[in-house]
Amino acid sequence: MVKDLVTKNPFQKVSNGLLQSDDLYQYILETSVYPREAEPLKELREITASHPKAGMGTAPDAGQLMSMLLNLVNAKRTIEVGVFTGYSLLLTALSIPQDGKIVAIDISREDYEIGLPIIRKAGVAHKIDFTESEALPALDQLLEDPQNVGSFDFAFVDADKVNYCNYHERLIKLLRVGGIVVYDNTLWGGTVAMPADAINPEEPWNLHYREYMIKLNKLLAADPRVQISHAPLGDGITICRRLY
Repeated sequence: MVKDLVTKNPFQKVSNGLLQSDDLYQYILETSVYPREAEPLKELREITASHPKAGMGTAPDAGQLMSMLLNLVNAKRTIEVGVFTGYSLLLTALSIPQDGKIVAIDISREDYEIGLPIIRKAGVAHKIDFTESEALPALDQLLEDPQNVGSFDFAFVDADKVNYCNYHERLIKLLRVGGIVVYDNTLWGGTVAMPADAINPEEPWNLHYREYMIKLNKLLAADPRVQISHAPLGDGITICRRLY
């Protein structure tokens, strides 16, 4: 099954995430995830499914865990690096209080606007401050204001893999002690555990992104500032809690 995963376009949806059984993954979704999924999230997920790059959307099982994490840390002020059509953004907006705020950063407003009507209909658009920008300069701009340092409760990163390590250094400064940052795609279809020569040479992106995920995983494992949990949900998520 891992071999099958790495012969797919990374922007196509992998039906069973990292599990070895489609039936088992479907059981998890139908038994535990979909019955609890808010109607606006379901609507946005179904609309996103027809997008040519639908695989960039947040896996609903990973989203369910994120919602719990947001509630556990009583998140009120959050950052989202990489928005796409907005599934995780909407999930966050539904999870935080009415006066909560999300700094959402993405290079494509066009993709964000696909989900914006659903976000507005859900009554949570006022919580979102969307910035159309590369993430590094946007994060650096946040850090220029001393009031932002150590003030965010939660962050979610699902953007260009090349800069994940750079994002981490900035987000750790922006998060409060006890705050959480979640990184998506940290197992990259299982390729992080495969030798390079086992990856389809006709799909060099898998080898390319695999290297950045391996680098990030090593960085997070060695970072004493965070407590981590590497969870095989979706395409792999790593949860980091700032310790100091």
